[in-house]
Amino acid sequence: MNLDNMKKLNIIVIIVSDTRTTATDKSGKLLKKLITISGHKVLDKIIVPDDIYRIRHVVSKYLIDKKVDVIITSGGTGITGRDGTPEAIKVLLDKEIEGFGELFRSLSFNKIKTSSLQTRSLAGVANSKFIFVLPGSVDACSTAWNEIIQYQLNSMTKPCNLVMLMPRLRE
Repeated sequence: MNLDNMKKLNIIVIIVSDTRTTATDKSGKLLKKLITISGHKVLDKIIVPDDIYRIRHVVSKYLIDKKVDVIITSGGTGITGRDGTPEAIKVLLDKEIEGFGELFRSLSFNKIKTSSLQTRSLAGVANSKFIFVLPGSVDACSTAWNEIIQYQLNSMTKPCNLVMLMPRLRE
């Protein structure tokens, strides 16, 4: 893939977990690698505890940072008591991109069958920035990036991509 003519985006990766550390965070490392290979820049990769208000606080800081184009979270999308990333993010969104969660679950179904219904993955726009909320597993992050996100964040993808909408997000 020729990356010379592609618009390079600044991306934040936020890992939501009560148990992962920098040393044990495989999903964040994978996302950082995939983002960089795709020609974009990871401005920061951090780990935040699975707490709705802490997640909102961290994401909100990046939402007002003019250098940030995209925020990707990984973790906290399940249905257990501590899984609160969708609740933390949804209230921050100006618009939800419903098709992302639907497409992600459809692609996941091909791999993990009906277990795919347990993810509450989503995407949307907040303050003219795209936010993707992914499950915490390495396979889920790989599927989301390799089969959906990398194409939508590539300004060369035809017939359309999310990058081409960025100048119009503030209308």
